[in-house]
Amino acid sequence: MKEKSPYNPLDKRSLGSSVADALLEREAASLPLETPFVGAGIYAIYYTGEFPLYEPVARRNRRRRFSWPIYVGKAIPHGARQGGVGLGADPGSVLFGRIREHSRSIEQAGNLDVADFFCRYLVVEDIWIPLGESLLIEMFAPVWNVVVDGFGNHDPGSGRYNQQRSPWDVLHPGRRWALNCAPNERGVEDMVAAVEQFLAQHKTR
Repeated sequence: MKEKSPYNPLDKRSLGSSVADALLEREAASLPLETPFVGAGIYAIYYTGEFPLYEPVARRNRRRRFSWPIYVGKAIPHGARQGGVGLGADPGSVLFGRIREHSRSIEQAGNLDVADFFCRYLVVEDIWIPLGESLLIEMFAPVWNVVVDGFGNHDPGSGRYNQQRSPWDVLHPGRRWALNCAPNERGVEDMVAAVEQFLAQHKTR
């Protein structure tokens, strides 16, 4: 039998698991967050509501079980390189601000209720943030990361409204800036079918 590689505590997966485990041990807080805090880090958002398409997800999160995030994200210090980190940069309240931004997106959606959402978040040293986020997405395959792209998008600005509206904004219309974007070539029915297929394949993860 082939020998397994020796355990390496500094292996990227081991380090990522440590960060992910620390987040999952946190108590989930209701959205929107009210008390500002300082730091950058990672977070997982959970859905518990009655939107029919997400019932397999909501069922796993009700009664405060919170076992299947609908979205996982990160907030790195302002000025950090794209895809990287800002080593030594002052993070300010970037993690709190990012989660509050998500709450506003949900509040603007016409078919979602922010009261149905909860969040675990963890302030993390800059260098471990992308690693922790990547592992959590791999572990849970959150719907809004993998299938329904666009929840984390920002207003592209008036000069770029010719880009297509994101799948998230098609399924959950209401963000004012997204209404200025061009219609998405994919229809709602096509997106719903893709989500249903994905959830049927992943509901036992």
